[in-house]
Amino acid sequence: MIRYIIFSLLAYALIVPAEASELPLFNNGHIKTFFSLNTFPDDSVFRDQVDTPSTDISGDLRLNFKWDKSPVSLFADYQLTASHGDSITIANAFAGSPVIAGVIPNDDNRLFDLTHIVSRDNNQIIAHRLDRLYADITGQNLVVRFGRQAISWGNGLMYSPMDLFNPFDPSAIDTEYKTGDDMLYGQLLQDNGNDLQTVWVIRRDNNHHVNDKNGSIAIKYHGFFGDNEFDILISEHYEDTIIGVGSIVNLGGAIWRGDITLTDTQTQNVTSLVTSLSYSWLGWGHNISGIIEYFHNGFGQSNSNYSPAALTGNPDLLKRLERGELFTLGQNYIAASATIEMTPLWILTPNIFININDDSIFAQLVSTYDLKQEWQLHAAMGIPMGKAGTEFGGIDSAITGKQLSTELNLYAQLSWYF
Repeated sequence: MIRYIIFSLLAYALIVPAEASELPLFNNGHIKTFFSLNTFPDDSVFRDQVDTPSTDISGDLRLNFKWDKSPVSLFADYQLTASHGDSITIANAFAGSPVIAGVIPNDDNRLFDLTHIVSRDNNQIIAHRLDRLYADITGQNLVVRFGRQAISWGNGLMYSPMDLFNPFDPSAIDTEYKTGDDMLYGQLLQDNGNDLQTVWVIRRDNNHHVNDKNGSIAIKYHGFFGDNEFDILISEHYEDTIIGVGSIVNLGGAIWRGDITLTDTQTQNVTSLVTSLSYSWLGWGHNISGIIEYFHNGFGQSNSNYSPAALTGNPDLLKRLERGELFTLGQNYIAASATIEMTPLWILTPNIFININDDSIFAQLVSTYDLKQEWQLHAAMGIPMGKAGTEFGGIDSAITGKQLSTELNLYAQLSWYF
């Protein structure tokens, strides 16, 4: 299977760009290849499923199409993905666990099923899908879009409690394309630069029926006061009522950002917030941009107990983990990042994520290098640290003496844009 994927990607690289350029309405595209390696400690439950180190290889072809006749535009982004490796075996073994992320986005609860699994077994999957499919009507002060699209809200740079729709994992390496939802989106632009955005996300229940209880309706106002910005959010998200406020403020040469949300889950009121300070400077002959961010996850475990029994007692947290809205189990985190321009073509980014409550840490080093005008290489190394039972050290599994834990994580991604 690995040989098949490599051969297919080489064929894509030689044939697809030339053929795609002849397709009607073709706009642009890319081919990405991924390789990852993970090692596991002796007490890791993952070693019951795969050997250590585990390896994965994947390929992703994306073709973006656009038709434009003002004021109407149509967008369609086709995606073909092939993956082979141990992470699929692990995902299949722990399909009922929200801690184990899926390999392919699932359209079961979206309005449109635009994903088709071509082939799948215990350690490989091939799928193709329409990652974007929407119509855009643009006026002088009004934008209306309907279909599969993505939207990002909030001012958090790593954690974002105001970003309700498929936020990125704070440690994600590739954040170029966000998973979309089927929605009706509108934006009203004001002459003073302020704008009002509205979203209606339409979803299906587990019986494949469109259900208001699974949908989302949200409105956000973005405005300016002097050189600063603010956001006000009101939303009915699934069955929760969410109110949020956020701001971006210039503090001399630094920028302060922050969001706070209050969620009424019908059983409790939950407050989450993120606040960060970013600053850019010239150090050791390099341009550097630094960030330090604090995140309070109101849905997290206050006692740092992440055992299956304890998590079962926190259904509000589990629902958000399953929906991909949260990626943290605890309540309080400090994250720091620095973007260092080593050369005009090479960016080095060390990141660190600290669970304040259980003293566990995830350290990450990301390298981004522009090989040529249309080629880019990402490489990353991640090391989780902490005692057994902690979030990054390895939370307890349902098997006595076994943890959901990893050691060294290595990642490489080669991208070609055409």
